[in-house]
Amino acid sequence: MTLSVNNQLTLLYDILDEQQADCCASVSEYEQIIRLVESMIKNNSITNEQLLKLLPDIYYYGRQGVSAQNLPDHITAHKKNMDDWINALKQSTLE
Repeated sequence: MTLSVNNQLTLLYDILDEQQADCCASVSEYEQIIRLVESMIKNNSITNEQLLKLLPDIYYYGRQGVSAQNLPDHITAHKKNMDDWINALKQSTLE
């Protein structure tokens, strides 16, 4: 099943929001983040300029998370960025 852009954004939002709230994650969640961002970039499906600028950072966060030794520390280290990402995702899914 192919997800629409809005579905992808909502899923990405949900993953990041849950990681931030619970301060825990799994490697498979980071792999999902990577796949979602790759798909959105590959398909040129994002038109929101702010979000386009943030997607590479979200991708890098996912890549780092896959190999992070301590996932709660990885999330905590990106808390400020995650606030920005979550807000941008929330705004873009409401457009």
